[in-house]
Amino acid sequence: MIYLRTVYLLRERFLSEEGYPFSLPAYRELGRIDLTSSVTFLVGENGSGKSTLLEAIAYQCGFHTAGGSRSHDHAYHVDRAEAALGDDIRLSWMPKMTNGFFLRAESFYQFASHIDEAERVKPNGYRAYGGRSLHEQSHGESFLSLFANHFRGKGIYLLDEPEAALSPMRQLAFLYLMMDLVKEGAQFLIATHSPILMGFPGATILSFDESPLAEVRYEETEHYQLTRRFLENRKAFLEE
Repeated sequence: MIYLRTVYLLRERFLSEEGYPFSLPAYRELGRIDLTSSVTFLVGENGSGKSTLLEAIAYQCGFHTAGGSRSHDHAYHVDRAEAALGDDIRLSWMPKMTNGFFLRAESFYQFASHIDEAERVKPNGYRAYGGRSLHEQSHGESFLSLFANHFRGKGIYLLDEPEAALSPMRQLAFLYLMMDLVKEGAQFLIATHSPILMGFPGATILSFDESPLAEVRYEETEHYQLTRRFLENRKAFLEE
């Protein structure tokens, strides 16, 4: 299912395009991004603008920009710069979807602490998080527990580097979970460096290493090419 159809960049709001993020190669001459599949990966080097776009979409969705859904009103500190593009995009929906979640791997600890605090105030047995505190699970277990228990079919899920806590085996487990959720009506936008995750069948891959942003085939991504070359002959690769 595709709920979010188009992201429009409101370039007219900027008197100059020399500043961040429009100075980044991926954003040059970019006016809109059309989403054409249930799973879209945002890939590219660090600092290319992937997280900036994902945070802006989360902001427009009404999700907490430090991670969470529309129902999470936790008040841990969030720097406004994390949604630097938030007021400068518009989203086109068909139909509008308010259910979903924004995952930020780097602030997941604070999110887990918020869930513990909410449990102390109003116990519910951690029903949406596998039955126990996320802090009582390993980092990888807590991520999968969130995905498996809190994500529920129809919704839009924005994930910023979900592979950060997942072993290769658990990344494969997450792929299977994604397949089930997509069948139930989920839409995913995922910023990732994982060649395992971006191998999801039928996914669209948008490369922020292109100028402007462009769709690329899986085998064309630097992630795939570097990983393949390394695995085929790691000694020669390192010597080179």
